[in-house]
Amino acid sequence: MKLNLEGKRVVITGGSRGIGLECCRLFVEEGCDVTMVASDENRVASAVETLRKTPEAVVKGLCADLSAHALPEALLEQVASADILVNNAGAIPGGGLESVSDEAWRAAWDLKLYGYVNLTRAALPAMCERGSGAIVNVIGIAGVAPRYDYVAGSTANAALVAFTKATGAHASRHGVRVLGVNPGPTETDRLVTLYRSRAAERFGDEERWREMLSNMPFGRPATPNEIASLVVFLSSSRSAYVNGTVIDADGGATSM
Repeated sequence: MKLNLEGKRVVITGGSRGIGLECCRLFVEEGCDVTMVASDENRVASAVETLRKTPEAVVKGLCADLSAHALPEALLEQVASADILVNNAGAIPGGGLESVSDEAWRAAWDLKLYGYVNLTRAALPAMCERGSGAIVNVIGIAGVAPRYDYVAGSTANAALVAFTKATGAHASRHGVRVLGVNPGPTETDRLVTLYRSRAAERFGDEERWREMLSNMPFGRPATPNEIASLVVFLSSSRSAYVNGTVIDADGGATSM
C-alpha cells in the first residue's frame, strides 16, 4: 500500500531512540524530509548518521530542550513549515503522590504535557492556513487506564487525550487532522532496563526479564516498529478521515 508521503516535511520529537527513532526511520523510508528533535546532542548526531545510510535519505537533527518555555527559533520555524508533526518526547516518573515530588511532577509535565501543547500551538496555525497537515500525539495507555503507581503520567496522558480530541475537532474545519496513539508497554531501552531490574530482584537473573512480561497480550510487549507503523499510517492520506481520536495500541490489555 502506497502511503503517498513522498516529499512530506516531518518533525518528530523524542526522535533519537525508541518509538521516535523508529518513526524517523519509517518516514525516511517513505521518502519524507525528516527533522529529528531531541535533547541529547550526541544521541541526535549518532541517530542521524545511522538514518543517512538509507539511500536518498533526507534527515537532519535538531537539539532542543522541549521543556523550556521559550523554544528555539530554529525549532519553531521547522514546526511551522511541517506537513506532519509527531509529538513523542517525554518521560514521566512512576510513583504515587507520596513518592513523586512537586518539582519532579512539574518538570515532567513541562516536557510532555506542555511540550505537546506548545509544539501543537506552533504547528497548527500554519497548517490551518495551508489547509492541510497532520499532528500525531504519542501519548500512553495510562491516559485511559490510570494507575496510582503512575499517577503523574496517568493524569498528564488523560489531559493529552482530551487535548487531542478537542484540537482535532477544531482543526478539521481547516483541513487539518490531530490524532493520537496510546501505546501499551513497548520494548524500548527504558522498558528492558526496568524489567531486567525486576527479573534480577525476583529470579536473581536479569536475563529472565521476558518472563516478567508473559502475562501481556500475545505474551510480549509491543515493538517500537509496531507503534511507529501505526503513527506513520495515521499521518498519511490513507487515514484521511481519521481525526480527533486516540487509538489504544496495547494489544487489547485494557479489555482483558
